[in-house]
Amino acid sequence: MSHKTALVLGASGLIGSLLTELLLQSPEYSQVTLLLRRKIHLSHPKLHQEVINFDQPDPSKIKGNDLFCCLGTTIKVAGSKEAFYKVDCTYPYNIGQLALQSGTSQYLLVTAMGADSASSIFYNRVKGEIEQKITSLHFPTFCIFRPSLLMGDRQEFRMGEKIAQGFSKIFAGLMFGPLKKYKPIEARKVAAAMLLLANQGLTGKHVFESDALQKY
Repeated sequence: MSHKTALVLGASGLIGSLLTELLLQSPEYSQVTLLLRRKIHLSHPKLHQEVINFDQPDPSKIKGNDLFCCLGTTIKVAGSKEAFYKVDCTYPYNIGQLALQSGTSQYLLVTAMGADSASSIFYNRVKGEIEQKITSLHFPTFCIFRPSLLMGDRQEFRMGEKIAQGFSKIFAGLMFGPLKKYKPIEARKVAAAMLLLANQGLTGKHVFESDALQKY
């Protein structure tokens, strides 16, 4: 068994919860540390839960080899664009800074298809900005995952997403060739890709689009 420690941001979300399960099962990690606002109902010999103040995080709690960031929300849930930006950009960046300072060598970040800091769409622009901000930190390894519409059961209900999932199931068979990257993707595939690629010895910056993630 390896003696690596995985740090997970967003462990209570759709991808984050699935990733946490995979990390706990993986022999590549001897400890899985969740960085949370509040503890979740999960127990495992390898699991360690750190409750942190995301506005003023304690650096001593952010120590690990690989940082997996699945943190994300919606403007509706956050309550405003400003609050959304804080969750989807400010927090992942600030935690990344502290992790790098403590010796973390890999940052694996989930953003979204269409992430672009120059986009006129606020959501895509924020996702593009966090990609740029983490790039500027110069982690030895930085992997970006850009899934399309996620399929899976969230703890929180998102009406728009449920409607989109319904239509996507109907038209998924028509999404091939140039349209393949728009095909909905199971959240478990994204989580599996993150775990596998974190242990491939990659260095530098890598971007994985949704169609590439379908194989995992």
